[in-house]
Amino acid sequence: MSKHRSMFAQFFFHNTQSSWLWLLVRVYIGWEWLYAGYEKVINPVWVGSNAGTAITGFLNGSLGKTGGLHPDVSMSYAYLIEHIALPNAHTLSYVIAFGEVAIGAMLILGLFTGIAAFLGAALNFNFMFAGTVSMNPYWLLGEIFLILAWRVAGRIGLDRYVLRFLSRSVINSN
Repeated sequence: MSKHRSMFAQFFFHNTQSSWLWLLVRVYIGWEWLYAGYEKVINPVWVGSNAGTAITGFLNGSLGKTGGLHPDVSMSYAYLIEHIALPNAHTLSYVIAFGEVAIGAMLILGLFTGIAAFLGAALNFNFMFAGTVSMNPYWLLGEIFLILAWRVAGRIGLDRYVLRFLSRSVINSN
């Protein structure tokens, strides 16, 4: 059984033949992030004259989910919302909107795929901690697999060239 698990992991996380599968996962999740971010960037309640309005409403809604026997939002996360996120809602609005666009573009292009997937996972975790399930668990699962497969996940993309260049630059600088 252990040998089969090893073959499974070897193929999906190290074998370049699996890069076609990761291309599909990358482009799907990347498109979802890019589209979500684009919708925010063109919306003045996220970016522009009323920036911070949407995120303030979202965060206040999250605070409303802290009550009851089994709250959707933990008190520790509510503390972070009240003391860090809400006072910085204007800035956070820009970070989320442009961050989603950047994550989406990087995943679609296969540029620093592992890093982009990690940042997307961090956003998904925060959205879920804030009491929003939606598609976040599905995207998170895909992002975790992309992080595990970072060596081959961006091979059909810019990582093939950028990572090779960076590894040569590091080796030559030593």
